[in-house]
Amino acid sequence: MASLSEFFSDPASAGTWTAVADQSTVAVTSKSLWGVMPVKVRFTEFDAEGQVTAPQTVSGRIDIKAASLRSGIGKRDEHLRSADFFEAEKFPDISVVVSSADSVTADTVGLRAQLTIKGTTKPVELKAKVTPVGDGAMRLTTKATINRQDFGVDGNLMGMITDNVTISGDLVFRRAT
Repeated sequence: MASLSEFFSDPASAGTWTAVADQSTVAVTSKSLWGVMPVKVRFTEFDAEGQVTAPQTVSGRIDIKAASLRSGIGKRDEHLRSADFFEAEKFPDISVVVSSADSVTADTVGLRAQLTIKGTTKPVELKAKVTPVGDGAMRLTTKATINRQDFGVDGNLMGMITDNVTISGDLVFRRAT
């Protein structure tokens, strides 16, 4: 791949691209208010699909199962799934809907997206590094810092979690056949 602009302009790139789950991760990290240990959560169930249509039009969607969160501590996971945080039973999906993309540099794309958590949708701009992976796959790596309170994720665990959290995705996409 010479550049993202060439990739997006190449008719061979057009089509549907789906995430390869066992090569992809979606996570959230929050600094501990006490500064001792960050809280790291990984989501184990998600689906992602993108569309590339020539010339240079990109859209896509990631649907994450809120109940699939794993921090490595069972009691904390239960609390994070509860109404204090993600309220996973009432709001089972977290979604990111990408409406467009623009090349920023030779290996970075700017994504305009909408993030929905607990029924609240807000715009989010993501810069994703795009790198080719063997067999024609593409890896998108991105992260953004959001204020969890903006989405109604307001639990506090005795003041241990700050309001600003970093969401990150490391997703490998393959062109659907």
